[in-house]
Amino acid sequence: MQQQTTYQAVTLITPTAAMHGEVHGGRAKCLQRLIRLDMPVPTTVALSFDQVMWIARGEMPDLDQVLTHFGKDPLLSVRPSSQDPDWGGPGAVLNIGMNDARHAAMCETVGEAAATALYLRFVHSYATDVARLDPEAFDFPDLRGADALRASLEAYEFEADEPFPQDVREQLSEVLRAMARAWDGTSARLLREAKGAPADAGLGLVVQAMALGVGQGESGSGVIQFVDSESGKPQITGRYLSQSQGREALNDQEGAFYLTHDPRGPSLEDACPEVFAELVAHGAVCRARLREEMQVEFTLENGQLRILDAVRVQRSSRAAIRIAVALAEDAVIPREEAVLRVQPAALSELLHRQVDPRAKRDTLVSGIPASPGAASGRIVFTANEAQASAARGEACVLVRRETTPEDIRGMHAAQAVLTVRGGITSHAAVIGRGLGVPCIVGASNLMIDRKKGVIVTPDGRHFAAGDILTVDGTKGEVLAGEVDMLEASLDGPFEKLLTWADDFRDIGVRANADTPADAQTAQNFAAEGIGLCRTEHMFFEGDRLGVMREMIFAETPEDRRAVLDRLLPMQRADFKELFSIMAGRPVCIRLFDMPLHEFLPFDKAGQRDLASQLALPLPAVTERVAALSEYNPMLGMRGVRQGISIPEIYEMQARAIFEATVESARDGTDVVPEIMIPLISAVREVELVKAHIDSVASAVQAESRTPFRYKLGVMVETPRAALRAEDIAQQAEFLSFGTNDLTQMTYGLSRDDAGRFMSAYVQQGVYEEDPFHTLDIEGVGELLSIGAARGRKGRADVVLSICGEHGGSRTAIAFCRAQGFDYVSCSPFRVPVARLSAAQLALENETSA
Repeated sequence: MQQQTTYQAVTLITPTAAMHGEVHGGRAKCLQRLIRLDMPVPTTVALSFDQVMWIARGEMPDLDQVLTHFGKDPLLSVRPSSQDPDWGGPGAVLNIGMNDARHAAMCETVGEAAATALYLRFVHSYATDVARLDPEAFDFPDLRGADALRASLEAYEFEADEPFPQDVREQLSEVLRAMARAWDGTSARLLREAKGAPADAGLGLVVQAMALGVGQGESGSGVIQFVDSESGKPQITGRYLSQSQGREALNDQEGAFYLTHDPRGPSLEDACPEVFAELVAHGAVCRARLREEMQVEFTLENGQLRILDAVRVQRSSRAAIRIAVALAEDAVIPREEAVLRVQPAALSELLHRQVDPRAKRDTLVSGIPASPGAASGRIVFTANEAQASAARGEACVLVRRETTPEDIRGMHAAQAVLTVRGGITSHAAVIGRGLGVPCIVGASNLMIDRKKGVIVTPDGRHFAAGDILTVDGTKGEVLAGEVDMLEASLDGPFEKLLTWADDFRDIGVRANADTPADAQTAQNFAAEGIGLCRTEHMFFEGDRLGVMREMIFAETPEDRRAVLDRLLPMQRADFKELFSIMAGRPVCIRLFDMPLHEFLPFDKAGQRDLASQLALPLPAVTERVAALSEYNPMLGMRGVRQGISIPEIYEMQARAIFEATVESARDGTDVVPEIMIPLISAVREVELVKAHIDSVASAVQAESRTPFRYKLGVMVETPRAALRAEDIAQQAEFLSFGTNDLTQMTYGLSRDDAGRFMSAYVQQGVYEEDPFHTLDIEGVGELLSIGAARGRKGRADVVLSICGEHGGSRTAIAFCRAQGFDYVSCSPFRVPVARLSAAQLALENETSA
């Protein structure tokens, strides 16, 4: 039977004291570790979470039990000790025990200036943080030293209606009560919950003997760390504030030393080389034994070193990766732990330029952060304007109410995209993530006045075409003007961490890539193949849009085939380049899936141009546009429905795929293309399309005299397809769940319009999260489970995956692992994040098993 440890409410921290981070907090436990490492830590007492909770309710611990460890007339500090240092806590209170008598005594030992400065600091801190008095009542800018102290004590007596407390017991009691209640306050609770703390997170407190850092010999206080917080590279940085010889240097820069040699002034390394060497040695011990890069807080008193605390070095995303990798390479931590220590979001930051956190932000409007990164540029309102801007070498931001496939060329040319409408899986969001272009959608408080060529912000400011904006797609904020940026940085530690992650993950990661450029990005990020190539996006490149429009106006199958024959070599070249870039890795090509009306101009000017291009009367063009219009095109004539009604399109695409396969084989690239039929809802649809594709494959093999293999599968996007997966899988080698449309159809929500009300739904608890942002495990997830189980029943070796935008999220990857899916597919720039998330989930699963 395991022996249960008994923890005391008030504990003197010693090497053998019963302490735990979940009982006394991280700071208390860290101080115990420092003591165990024989570091010169002042006497410290820890109060447990339960004890602090009772203090907040008005029940004070036995203060004699606390004070007995500190001798007569102690000077103390109280610091917070939460379970996770990132959760914060109330500010430390120093110099508890300072009073008139102690001030008089210290004037003799350390000098009047230092003693007065210590007392004055305590009076101000106690008045504002403990007694909650108005800080302005203690602001005496024209007074210094003893005059300022006298005025502050008088102000305290006036504001509090009682003299400043002189008894250390009373001071300590009130400090403990104030800090406990501050943690229990509503605003503090909301703040730490925003940082990921549970609602019932506890706070411990540590009471420590003050190591003043004042004296007649070399004295002072400082902090030191041994890596750069921004880069993570080894570098001794910090600050030391000398207070020797009684100099008053507690509130300003007087007496400041640099830690290491610096031409701007003296250094601690030069002034006290033995102490500096001791600090460096302590830092090395902390790194090796605490298995972390730590920032050490210290004081010197007449040349004697005291270690007050050691906390985890604050670090940027870039530094977090470098530090984790360096610790693993030095065998301080195992590689598994290095992989677990890095937040996946840290990778996402490094893949894109980001707004410098030190930059001033003039936020104009907020929206949904659809594609991370940041960019600045001049406002343009159309794709043509974006292309013209790119041709002039000018950076631009494409601003639209919402984007359509016709805007893809403009999105390629723009540095960032901003839309008024749309959600996390809207057209702009999906394409933005695929291109790696910063994108904000659903900025519904922004008004676009196309006639005047301006946008109007919620506070009434006007910005015209050509004015400069900054789009922060990571935070979802549009900023005025050009803002300082931090450049993307993919260095050796980044690659090494992901290589280790690949050793641990147990699910494949592919990329959604529609163009050779996308495929190259996917290859650069070590995707295991392409899980979704949306071929309809290829038809907007170059002259292809005009050919597609000719095909739409063709009257007979023969005429359509004649027009499509002109697209065939273009498609074949696209597929061959994809195969070449992926170098034998799987490439899953989704056949055409787009309502035809999206290829036609919707405005009169565009329709007149089209009539001129096709040599048709304008009424014929407008009638054709009207005939193709649908009340709900996302549920209308698209996907397999077009493939069956207009089989010439799929036949052309199949021939292009197979001819590219033959050419790739002759060039030495072994390719087994995967052809995916979109928007399936009935097995008969698969049978009809499969017959056409098999026929084309036979013809190409006969013509080329080259045998090849290919796989045929379906994209499960409709609830009925998930329910009928057993039948469908008998005709398909793989089932790839398109969670964008499946979520849309399961909820009956338009993914382009949901952004208008989704935030209100989430805030009021209708949905826990936006289902287009986080996979809905309860609803959509149940359909995925049903589809997977029934698919395996129909074909035991069926390959299962998801290829919607959820594919890169941790929630979706965890779900897919649990369901035994073979791989996930996501936007190229999310591939590194998915690789790391998959590895972390596998490692966590091993630990809990």
